[in-house]
Amino acid sequence: MTIADIGPQPQSFDLEKATLANDNYRAVAWSGTYLQVTLMSIPPGDDIGLESHPETDQFLRVDGGRGRVQMGSAEDQLDFDQVVEDGWAIMVPAGTWHNVTNTGDEPLRLYAVYAPVHHAANAVQATAEDAERDEQSGADEPPEWSVQPSEHASDEHA
Repeated sequence: MTIADIGPQPQSFDLEKATLANDNYRAVAWSGTYLQVTLMSIPPGDDIGLESHPETDQFLRVDGGRGRVQMGSAEDQLDFDQVVEDGWAIMVPAGTWHNVTNTGDEPLRLYAVYAPVHHAANAVQATAEDAERDEQSGADEPPEWSVQPSEHASDEHA
């Protein structure tokens, strides 16, 4: 199932089906003015990577697989630790350090909703390495139609 990010226009699709069919580390499914939907697939034993988004709230929902979410106020103080699986939701407040690790033996399938928009429209990154490369090169910047905070604080990665 292929989802085309049509930008800030009305969109509708079977989100669970699209999430379960996604084999890419990250694929942007929809970019609006104020929020964005991405699909993610994390291979067994891999993780999203410890990070913090100072001005971005996130909602993640697991649609397949099993994982572990850790969150906290500092990268060395992850005092929230929860096993998650199909049907679980993860809410990440802005500025919270967080990581999601696939602890199962199949891909961890989830989708994320970011507010404000965080990634380039239509971005598809097959691996976490591709995502990191795109972020570092500037190829993964929010679209110009999205509303960003007036003083944009940089994301932090451990």
